[in-house]
Amino acid sequence: MRLAKYLAHAGVASRRAAEALVRDGRVAVEGEVVRDPAREVGPQSAVAVDGRALEGPEQRVVYALNKPVGVVSTARDPQGRPTVVELIPHEARRLYPVGRLDADSEGLILLTNDGELAHRLTHPRFEVEKSYRARVQGAPVGARALRALREGVRLRDGRTAPARVRRLGPDALEITIHEGRNRQVRRMCEAVGHRVVGLQRVRFGPLALGDLAPGEHRRLSEREVERLRAAARDEERAL
Repeated sequence: MRLAKYLAHAGVASRRAAEALVRDGRVAVEGEVVRDPAREVGPQSAVAVDGRALEGPEQRVVYALNKPVGVVSTARDPQGRPTVVELIPHEARRLYPVGRLDADSEGLILLTNDGELAHRLTHPRFEVEKSYRARVQGAPVGARALRALREGVRLRDGRTAPARVRRLGPDALEITIHEGRNRQVRRMCEAVGHRVVGLQRVRFGPLALGDLAPGEHRRLSEREVERLRAAARDEERAL
């Protein structure tokens, strides 16, 4: 197994972050600092991060959380704001969020110690879909705005991929995208003349928010986790 993947499976960090840890010289294998994330290691390899020995890959878990407004999607916040990780206080394993929701948004977010799964669910290559319900100003939303969203709109960081959009009411939309740009749904709506005043993620790949109340969480079953893995694999085969 490659070192970066080993670290991700051990719950140290996501795969990308693990690669950075290795390149920064913070990881040692058999007492020797290693800077190559592709270095092969085995189950019995002695691996340490910042001088702390790892016990090897831990049991991987995935939680679904209904993130409330005002909570940030990070493991810790320098400004002292509440974080999504703090909403699962009984879990001793190190968790990190899969993707992000800005502090003003709410809804479904996943937390896991499985760096490989997190990578597949968030990397643009795998095109895992996410659905949002947006309440907007400037109602009603007209046919021209809906067509633009469905075809892709031009933002400062480039044109968006076509989205699936349906109107839920005169001031409400459901938007499904597979990209993960910063505040993308808000910026897409603003680009067609409708400022978002409320945003909730209701689906991540095959997983729906369901009846989780704001601030509540639940551990996913093995079947649900496998469905998440399959969603990323299916998109990979489609490339």
